[in-house]
Amino acid sequence: MSRAYFITGTDTEIGKTFTAAALTHAFSELGRRVTPIKALAAGQELVGGRWVNEDVATLHAVQRLGLTESQVGPLQFREPCAPHIAAQLEGRRIEREPLLASLRATAALGDLALVEGAGGFRIPLAEGWDSADLAVDLGLPVILVVGLRLGCINHALLTAEAVRARGLRLAAWVANTVDPRQPHVTDNLQALQAGLGAPCLGHVPRLPHPVDPAAAAAHLNADVLGALLE
Repeated sequence: MSRAYFITGTDTEIGKTFTAAALTHAFSELGRRVTPIKALAAGQELVGGRWVNEDVATLHAVQRLGLTESQVGPLQFREPCAPHIAAQLEGRRIEREPLLASLRATAALGDLALVEGAGGFRIPLAEGWDSADLAVDLGLPVILVVGLRLGCINHALLTAEAVRARGLRLAAWVANTVDPRQPHVTDNLQALQAGLGAPCLGHVPRLPHPVDPAAAAAHLNADVLGALLE
């Protein structure tokens, strides 16, 4: 696989796709041919007569390589729940080797791949195989999205510990404001920086929905972005 990163988060609904889209925009502006990929997507709505996953649509809209939606989101399910449950509801299976082959094929179309996982770092995918195993199979360093809200320090440190326990490198982390009313934000960020032992890519405030990837990218650290390309 070309240079690539695995994007995970401290939980579900904390801004992984939002961050992946911002990174896709930022790296594209730096001249990289970026392939954003949502490895598994659960939850679709019927839009204009076809089923659409919002996360896949977001990443597809920001890429500049002419990728299809099926390349950006190779495995999509209707029900908004854990992927293995969504697959069971449709009588489908999440198969390890076909999924890996699909991810690698799309990544090869560019020179920088951003592979977003599902939910948090450890989400069951199939018997004896979870999303942490997926990151290991791909052999990718990890970018962690920390959703800033009560409990985020514990969630972030536990996730970083799990990443390293799998032999993966925590390359960077992003603080994304989930709860705009959270107190003591500066103290939380200082504790995260001290505990995570990886560079902070930026602190993204709460932005209006739908989020413009360029607006989010403006809050990313240019020096850390550059270091991730070295």
